Amino acid sequence: MKLSETGFTANEIKDKAKKYMIETYERFDFLADSAKGVYMYDQNGTPYLDFYAGIAVNSVGNCCERVVDAVCEQAKTLMQTFNYPYTVPQALLAEKVCTTLGMDKIFYQNTGTEANEAMIKMARKYGVEKYGPNHYNIVTAEKSFHGRTFGAMSATGQPDNACQIGFGGMVPGFTYAPYNDLQTFKDACTENTVAIMIEPVQGEGGVHPATQEFMTGLRKFCDENNILLLLDEVQTGWCRTGAVMSYMNYGIKPDIVSMAKAMGGGMPIGAICATEEVAKAFTAGSHGTTFGGHPVCCAASYAAVSEMLEKDLAGNAKKMGVYFMKKLSTLPHVKEVRGQGLLVGVEFEDLDSVEIKHACFDRKLLVTAIGSRVIRMVPPLIITESDCDKAYEIIREAVEEVAAK
Repeated sequence: MKLSETGFTANEIKDKAKKYMIETYERFDFLADSAKGVYMYDQNGTPYLDFYAGIAVNSVGNCCERVVDAVCEQAKTLMQTFNYPYTVPQALLAEKVCTTLGMDKIFYQNTGTEANEAMIKMARKYGVEKYGPNHYNIVTAEKSFHGRTFGAMSATGQPDNACQIGFGGMVPGFTYAPYNDLQTFKDACTENTVAIMIEPVQGEGGVHPATQEFMTGLRKFCDENNILLLLDEVQTGWCRTGAVMSYMNYGIKPDIVSMAKAMGGGMPIGAICATEEVAKAFTAGSHGTTFGGHPVCCAASYAAVSEMLEKDLAGNAKKMGVYFMKKLSTLPHVKEVRGQGLLVGVEFEDLDSVEIKHACFDRKLLVTAIGSRVIRMVPPLIITESDCDKAYEIIREAVEEVAAK
Protein backbone atom coordinates (compact mmCIF):
# COMPACT_ATOMS: atom_id res chain seq x y z
CA MET A 1 0.00 0.00 0.00
CA LYS A 2 1.44 3.31 -1.08
CA LEU A 3 1.02 6.47 0.99
CA SER A 4 -1.01 8.09 -1.79
CA GLU A 5 -3.66 5.37 -1.40
CA THR A 6 -4.23 5.96 2.33
CA GLY A 7 -5.38 9.57 2.54
CA PHE A 8 -2.77 10.24 5.25
CA THR A 9 0.40 12.32 5.19
CA ALA A 10 3.82 10.84 5.86
CA ASN A 11 3.97 12.53 9.26
CA GLU A 12 0.57 11.12 10.21
CA ILE A 13 1.78 7.60 9.38
CA LYS A 14 4.92 8.15 11.48
CA ASP A 15 2.81 9.44 14.37
CA LYS A 16 0.60 6.35 14.25
CA ALA A 17 3.67 4.12 14.35
CA LYS A 18 5.09 6.03 17.32
CA LYS A 19 1.78 5.85 19.19
CA TYR A 20 0.89 2.20 18.66
CA MET A 21 4.07 0.26 17.90
CA ILE A 22 6.53 -1.08 20.47
CA GLU A 23 9.78 0.41 19.26
CA THR A 24 13.09 -1.45 19.57
CA TYR A 25 14.64 0.07 16.46
CA GLU A 26 16.63 3.22 15.82
CA ARG A 27 14.43 4.70 13.12
CA PHE A 28 15.56 6.76 10.16
CA ASP A 29 13.24 9.70 9.56
CA PHE A 30 12.21 8.05 6.32
CA LEU A 31 8.98 6.53 5.04
CA ALA A 32 9.79 3.71 2.62
CA ASP A 33 6.98 4.03 0.12
CA SER A 34 8.25 1.87 -2.74
CA ALA A 35 11.35 0.10 -4.01
CA LYS A 36 12.78 -1.25 -7.25
CA GLY A 37 16.11 -2.79 -8.11
CA VAL A 38 18.90 -1.20 -6.08
CA TYR A 39 16.80 1.74 -4.88
CA MET A 40 14.18 2.51 -2.23
CA TYR A 41 11.94 5.58 -2.59
CA ASP A 42 10.31 7.79 0.02
CA GLN A 43 6.84 9.34 -0.24
CA ASN A 44 8.21 12.09 -2.47
CA GLY A 45 9.82 9.66 -4.89
CA THR A 46 13.31 10.49 -3.61
CA PRO A 47 15.66 7.58 -4.42
CA TYR A 48 17.92 6.02 -1.77
CA LEU A 49 20.73 3.76 -2.94
CA ASP A 50 20.00 0.61 -0.97
CA PHE A 51 23.19 -1.04 0.29
CA TYR A 52 21.24 -2.53 3.18
CA ALA A 53 18.81 -4.64 1.08
CA GLY A 54 16.51 -5.41 3.99
CA ILE A 55 19.56 -6.76 5.89
CA ALA A 56 20.80 -9.04 3.08
CA VAL A 57 17.27 -10.06 2.08
CA ASN A 58 16.64 -8.43 -1.29
CA SER A 59 19.54 -10.07 -3.07
CA VAL A 60 17.69 -10.31 -6.38
CA GLY A 61 16.83 -6.62 -6.09
CA ASN A 62 13.89 -4.84 -4.54
CA CYS A 63 10.56 -6.05 -5.93
CA CYS A 64 12.16 -8.41 -8.44
CA GLU A 65 9.56 -8.91 -11.17
CA ARG A 66 9.99 -12.69 -11.23
CA VAL A 67 9.37 -12.93 -7.48
CA VAL A 68 6.44 -10.50 -7.54
CA ASP A 69 4.77 -12.50 -10.33
CA ALA A 70 5.26 -15.76 -8.40
CA VAL A 71 3.72 -14.26 -5.26
CA CYS A 72 0.69 -12.90 -7.14
CA GLU A 73 0.04 -16.13 -9.03
CA GLN A 74 0.34 -18.34 -5.96
CA ALA A 75 -1.82 -16.03 -3.82
CA LYS A 76 -4.63 -16.42 -6.33
CA THR A 77 -4.41 -20.22 -6.12
CA LEU A 78 -3.57 -21.27 -2.55
CA MET A 79 -2.45 -18.82 0.12
CA GLN A 80 -2.11 -21.04 3.18
CA THR A 81 -2.74 -24.55 4.40
CA PHE A 82 -1.56 -26.59 7.34
CA ASN A 83 1.37 -28.94 6.78
CA TYR A 84 -0.59 -32.15 6.31
CA PRO A 85 -1.42 -31.85 2.58
CA TYR A 86 1.36 -31.77 0.01
CA THR A 87 1.74 -28.53 -1.94
CA VAL A 88 3.45 -27.89 -5.26
CA PRO A 89 5.66 -24.94 -4.13
CA GLN A 90 6.99 -26.85 -1.10
CA ALA A 91 7.97 -29.91 -3.10
CA LEU A 92 9.54 -28.07 -6.02
CA LEU A 93 11.54 -25.77 -3.72
CA ALA A 94 12.69 -28.70 -1.59
CA GLU A 95 14.09 -30.47 -4.63
CA LYS A 96 15.81 -27.34 -5.96
CA VAL A 97 17.42 -26.42 -2.63
CA CYS A 98 18.59 -29.91 -1.70
CA THR A 99 20.01 -30.74 -5.13
CA THR A 100 21.72 -27.34 -5.40
CA LEU A 101 23.33 -27.62 -1.98
CA GLY A 102 24.11 -31.33 -2.08
CA MET A 103 22.05 -31.92 1.07
CA ASP A 104 19.49 -34.65 1.70
CA LYS A 105 16.55 -33.12 3.57
CA ILE A 106 14.97 -29.71 4.23
CA PHE A 107 12.69 -28.41 6.98
CA TYR A 108 10.94 -25.08 6.41
CA GLN A 109 10.72 -22.27 8.96
CA ASN A 110 9.68 -18.63 8.76
CA THR A 111 12.81 -16.71 9.80
CA GLY A 112 16.52 -17.04 10.39
CA THR A 113 16.27 -17.31 14.15
CA GLU A 114 13.65 -20.04 13.80
CA ALA A 115 15.93 -21.87 11.39
CA ASN A 116 18.72 -21.73 13.96
CA GLU A 117 16.32 -22.93 16.68
CA ALA A 118 15.44 -25.89 14.49
CA MET A 119 19.12 -26.61 13.83
CA ILE A 120 19.92 -26.51 17.55
CA LYS A 121 16.95 -28.73 18.40
CA MET A 122 17.80 -31.27 15.71
CA ALA A 123 21.43 -31.50 16.81
CA ARG A 124 20.57 -31.84 20.50
CA LYS A 125 17.91 -34.49 19.88
CA TYR A 126 20.32 -36.39 17.65
CA GLY A 127 22.97 -36.34 20.37
CA VAL A 128 20.68 -37.32 23.23
CA GLU A 129 19.08 -40.18 21.32
CA LYS A 130 22.33 -41.54 19.89
CA TYR A 131 24.78 -41.01 22.74
CA GLY A 132 22.85 -40.42 25.96
CA PRO A 133 20.84 -37.87 27.99
CA ASN A 134 23.74 -35.48 28.66
CA HIS A 135 25.09 -35.38 25.11
CA TYR A 136 23.70 -32.02 23.98
CA ASN A 137 26.45 -29.43 24.45
CA ILE A 138 27.15 -27.16 21.47
CA VAL A 139 30.30 -25.04 21.08
CA THR A 140 29.73 -21.69 19.37
CA ALA A 141 31.95 -18.68 18.71
CA GLU A 142 32.55 -15.60 20.77
CA LYS A 143 31.09 -12.48 19.08
CA SER A 144 28.69 -14.67 17.11
CA PHE A 145 25.05 -13.80 16.46
CA HIS A 146 22.40 -16.44 15.82
CA GLY A 147 19.09 -14.69 16.51
CA ARG A 148 16.74 -13.39 19.19
CA THR A 149 14.68 -16.40 20.29
CA PHE A 150 15.91 -18.13 23.44
CA GLY A 151 17.90 -20.98 21.92
CA ALA A 152 19.42 -18.80 19.22
CA MET A 153 20.33 -15.96 21.56
CA SER A 154 21.79 -18.45 24.04
CA ALA A 155 23.99 -19.75 21.24
CA THR A 156 25.08 -16.16 20.57
CA GLY A 157 28.50 -15.57 22.12
CA GLN A 158 27.90 -11.98 23.20
CA PRO A 159 26.89 -11.88 26.90
CA ASP A 160 27.05 -8.08 26.93
CA ASN A 161 24.81 -7.70 23.87
CA ALA A 162 21.42 -6.05 24.36
CA CYS A 163 19.74 -9.13 22.89
CA GLN A 164 20.71 -11.11 26.03
CA ILE A 165 20.58 -8.51 28.81
CA GLY A 166 17.57 -8.54 31.12
CA PHE A 167 16.03 -11.88 30.18
CA GLY A 168 17.35 -13.98 33.05
CA GLY A 169 19.41 -17.09 32.49
CA MET A 170 20.17 -18.35 29.02
CA VAL A 171 19.39 -21.86 27.79
CA PRO A 172 22.08 -24.21 29.20
CA GLY A 173 24.26 -26.35 26.99
CA PHE A 174 26.38 -23.81 25.14
CA THR A 175 30.13 -23.18 25.39
CA TYR A 176 31.96 -20.35 23.59
CA ALA A 177 35.40 -20.17 21.99
CA PRO A 178 37.26 -17.45 20.06
CA TYR A 179 36.40 -17.32 16.36
CA ASN A 180 39.09 -18.58 13.97
CA ASP A 181 40.96 -20.22 16.87
CA LEU A 182 40.91 -23.89 15.92
CA GLN A 183 42.79 -25.24 18.93
CA THR A 184 40.58 -23.43 21.44
CA PHE A 185 37.49 -24.81 19.73
CA LYS A 186 38.93 -28.30 20.02
CA ASP A 187 39.78 -27.75 23.69
CA ALA A 188 36.23 -26.50 24.40
CA CYS A 189 34.71 -29.81 23.29
CA THR A 190 33.98 -32.47 25.89
CA GLU A 191 32.59 -35.99 25.93
CA ASN A 192 29.10 -34.41 25.91
CA THR A 193 29.65 -32.13 22.91
CA VAL A 194 27.27 -32.98 20.07
CA ALA A 195 28.08 -30.09 17.70
CA ILE A 196 30.12 -27.05 16.78
CA MET A 197 28.04 -24.16 15.41
CA ILE A 198 29.50 -21.14 13.62
CA GLU A 199 28.84 -18.49 10.98
CA PRO A 200 31.20 -18.71 7.96
CA VAL A 201 31.37 -14.91 8.18
CA GLN A 202 30.54 -13.19 11.45
CA GLY A 203 28.21 -10.39 10.38
CA GLU A 204 27.05 -8.79 13.64
CA GLY A 205 30.48 -9.53 15.08
CA GLY A 206 32.05 -6.99 12.71
CA VAL A 207 32.25 -8.83 9.34
CA HIS A 208 34.98 -11.36 10.03
CA PRO A 209 35.30 -14.24 7.52
CA ALA A 210 36.45 -17.65 8.71
CA THR A 211 39.92 -18.68 7.61
CA GLN A 212 40.42 -21.69 5.37
CA GLU A 213 42.45 -23.38 8.10
CA PHE A 214 39.68 -22.87 10.64
CA MET A 215 36.90 -24.24 8.44
CA THR A 216 38.74 -27.28 7.10
CA GLY A 217 40.17 -27.92 10.55
CA LEU A 218 36.74 -27.90 12.16
CA ARG A 219 35.35 -30.26 9.53
CA LYS A 220 38.23 -32.70 10.03
CA PHE A 221 37.99 -32.51 13.85
CA CYS A 222 34.23 -33.07 13.77
CA ASP A 223 34.60 -36.08 11.48
CA GLU A 224 37.25 -37.62 13.72
CA ASN A 225 35.23 -37.13 16.92
CA ASN A 226 31.64 -37.85 15.84
CA ILE A 227 30.69 -34.19 16.31
CA LEU A 228 28.24 -32.41 14.02
CA LEU A 229 29.25 -29.26 12.16
CA LEU A 230 26.40 -26.73 12.10
CA LEU A 231 26.70 -23.67 9.86
CA ASP A 232 24.55 -20.59 10.29
CA GLU A 233 24.19 -19.23 6.73
CA VAL A 234 21.17 -17.05 7.45
CA GLN A 235 23.06 -13.99 6.21
CA THR A 236 25.83 -15.55 4.11
CA GLY A 237 23.67 -18.02 2.19
CA TRP A 238 22.35 -17.85 -1.36
CA CYS A 239 25.08 -16.18 -3.38
CA ARG A 240 25.96 -13.38 -0.95
CA THR A 241 29.60 -14.42 -0.50
CA GLY A 242 30.56 -15.25 -4.08
CA ALA A 243 29.37 -18.86 -3.88
CA VAL A 244 25.86 -20.27 -3.58
CA MET A 245 26.60 -20.93 0.09
CA SER A 246 29.63 -19.61 1.92
CA TYR A 247 30.78 -23.12 2.92
CA MET A 248 31.34 -23.84 -0.77
CA ASN A 249 34.13 -21.24 -0.73
CA TYR A 250 35.99 -23.55 1.67
CA GLY A 251 35.37 -26.87 -0.06
CA ILE A 252 33.53 -28.39 2.90
CA LYS A 253 29.95 -29.41 3.69
CA PRO A 254 28.09 -29.16 7.02
CA ASP A 255 25.87 -31.74 8.70
CA ILE A 256 23.16 -29.11 9.09
CA VAL A 257 22.97 -25.64 7.56
CA SER A 258 20.47 -22.88 8.33
CA MET A 259 19.30 -20.27 5.84
CA ALA A 260 16.76 -17.46 5.45
CA LYS A 261 16.97 -13.81 4.29
CA ALA A 262 17.90 -13.92 0.57
CA MET A 263 16.15 -17.28 0.20
CA GLY A 264 12.73 -15.61 0.00
CA GLY A 265 13.47 -12.75 -2.38
CA GLY A 266 11.69 -10.41 0.02
CA MET A 267 9.14 -12.83 1.49
CA PRO A 268 9.65 -14.39 4.95
CA ILE A 269 11.04 -17.90 4.81
CA GLY A 270 13.80 -19.84 6.55
CA ALA A 271 14.93 -23.45 6.48
CA ILE A 272 17.48 -25.98 7.57
CA CYS A 273 19.03 -28.62 5.35
CA ALA A 274 20.56 -31.73 6.89
CA THR A 275 22.08 -35.06 6.04
CA GLU A 276 19.75 -38.04 5.91
CA GLU A 277 21.12 -39.51 9.14
CA VAL A 278 20.86 -36.36 11.25
CA ALA A 279 17.44 -35.43 9.84
CA LYS A 280 16.02 -38.65 11.32
CA ALA A 281 16.14 -36.95 14.72
CA PHE A 282 13.00 -35.02 13.79
CA THR A 283 10.00 -37.32 14.08
CA ALA A 284 6.25 -36.71 14.31
CA GLY A 285 5.55 -34.14 17.01
CA SER A 286 9.20 -33.34 17.79
CA HIS A 287 9.11 -30.12 15.80
CA GLY A 288 6.55 -28.23 13.78
CA THR A 289 5.29 -24.92 12.45
CA THR A 290 2.01 -23.42 11.28
CA PHE A 291 3.39 -21.09 8.63
CA GLY A 292 6.69 -22.75 7.75
CA GLY A 293 6.57 -23.84 4.14
CA HIS A 294 3.86 -21.27 3.38
CA PRO A 295 2.82 -21.77 -0.27
CA VAL A 296 3.24 -18.10 -1.23
CA CYS A 297 6.63 -17.85 0.47
CA CYS A 298 7.81 -21.10 -1.13
CA ALA A 299 6.68 -19.87 -4.55
CA ALA A 300 8.58 -16.63 -3.97
CA SER A 301 11.64 -18.57 -2.82
CA TYR A 302 11.57 -20.86 -5.84
CA ALA A 303 11.51 -17.78 -8.09
CA ALA A 304 14.27 -16.01 -6.13
CA VAL A 305 16.55 -19.05 -5.97
CA SER A 306 16.02 -19.70 -9.68
CA GLU A 307 16.84 -16.07 -10.46
CA MET A 308 20.03 -16.15 -8.40
CA LEU A 309 21.25 -19.36 -10.00
CA GLU A 310 20.30 -18.55 -13.59
CA LYS A 311 21.75 -15.01 -13.43
CA ASP A 312 24.90 -16.23 -11.61
CA LEU A 313 24.49 -13.66 -8.88
CA ALA A 314 27.15 -15.48 -6.89
CA GLY A 315 29.59 -14.68 -9.67
CA ASN A 316 28.52 -11.04 -9.69
CA ALA A 317 28.83 -10.87 -5.90
CA LYS A 318 32.38 -12.19 -6.11
CA LYS A 319 33.37 -9.76 -8.88
CA MET A 320 31.68 -6.69 -7.38
CA GLY A 321 32.93 -7.55 -3.90
CA VAL A 322 36.56 -7.47 -5.06
CA TYR A 323 35.98 -4.22 -6.94
CA PHE A 324 34.11 -2.49 -4.11
CA MET A 325 36.45 -3.56 -1.31
CA LYS A 326 39.48 -2.39 -3.30
CA LYS A 327 37.92 1.07 -3.66
CA LEU A 328 36.85 1.22 -0.01
CA SER A 329 40.40 0.47 1.11
CA THR A 330 41.45 3.87 -0.28
CA LEU A 331 39.11 5.78 2.04
CA PRO A 332 40.75 7.99 4.68
CA HIS A 333 40.71 6.89 8.33
CA VAL A 334 40.20 3.24 7.36
CA LYS A 335 41.80 0.61 9.56
CA GLU A 336 40.65 -2.45 7.61
CA VAL A 337 38.20 -3.52 4.91
CA ARG A 338 36.89 -7.07 5.43
CA GLY A 339 34.37 -9.27 3.75
CA GLN A 340 33.45 -12.09 1.45
CA GLY A 341 31.66 -11.35 -1.80
CA LEU A 342 29.13 -8.60 -1.13
CA LEU A 343 29.11 -8.96 2.65
CA VAL A 344 31.42 -6.02 3.28
CA GLY A 345 32.62 -4.31 6.45
CA VAL A 346 34.75 -1.18 6.81
CA GLU A 347 36.46 -0.61 10.15
CA PHE A 348 37.59 2.94 10.91
CA GLU A 349 40.56 3.86 13.07
CA ASP A 350 39.11 6.84 14.91
CA LEU A 351 35.66 7.71 13.52
CA ASP A 352 32.21 6.83 14.86
CA SER A 353 30.51 4.41 12.47
CA VAL A 354 27.02 5.47 13.62
CA GLU A 355 27.79 9.06 12.63
CA ILE A 356 29.06 7.84 9.27
CA LYS A 357 25.89 5.79 8.79
CA HIS A 358 23.72 8.87 9.39
CA ALA A 359 25.90 11.04 7.16
CA CYS A 360 25.45 8.44 4.40
CA PHE A 361 21.69 8.48 4.98
CA ASP A 362 21.66 12.26 4.62
CA ARG A 363 23.23 11.71 1.19
CA LYS A 364 20.64 9.04 0.29
CA LEU A 365 22.74 5.91 0.85
CA LEU A 366 21.46 3.18 3.18
CA VAL A 367 24.11 1.31 5.19
CA THR A 368 24.27 0.05 8.78
CA ALA A 369 26.72 0.35 11.65
CA ILE A 370 28.18 -2.47 13.75
CA GLY A 371 29.38 -1.20 17.11
CA SER A 372 31.17 2.13 17.10
CA ARG A 373 33.80 1.58 14.40
CA VAL A 374 32.39 -0.64 11.61
CA ILE A 375 29.89 0.03 8.83
CA ARG A 376 28.43 -3.00 7.07
CA MET A 377 27.04 -3.19 3.55
CA VAL A 378 24.98 -6.03 2.07
CA PRO A 379 23.62 -4.59 -1.21
CA PRO A 380 21.47 -6.40 -3.76
CA LEU A 381 23.60 -8.84 -5.72
CA ILE A 382 22.60 -7.19 -8.98
CA ILE A 383 24.72 -4.09 -8.35
CA THR A 384 27.15 -2.79 -10.96
CA GLU A 385 30.51 -1.00 -10.81
CA SER A 386 28.60 2.24 -11.29
CA ASP A 387 26.53 1.53 -8.16
CA CYS A 388 29.72 0.76 -6.23
CA ASP A 389 31.31 3.99 -7.47
CA LYS A 390 28.30 6.04 -6.35
CA ALA A 391 28.24 4.38 -2.92
CA TYR A 392 31.98 4.93 -2.53
CA GLU A 393 31.73 8.65 -3.28
CA ILE A 394 28.91 9.07 -0.75
CA ILE A 395 30.85 7.19 1.93
CA ARG A 396 33.95 9.28 1.21
CA GLU A 397 31.95 12.49 1.65
CA ALA A 398 30.41 11.12 4.85
CA VAL A 399 33.81 10.20 6.25
CA GLU A 400 35.18 13.64 5.46
CA GLU A 401 32.20 15.30 7.15
CA VAL A 402 32.52 13.22 10.33
CA ALA A 403 36.31 13.68 10.41
CA ALA A 404 35.91 17.45 10.20
CA LYS A 405 33.80 17.67 13.36
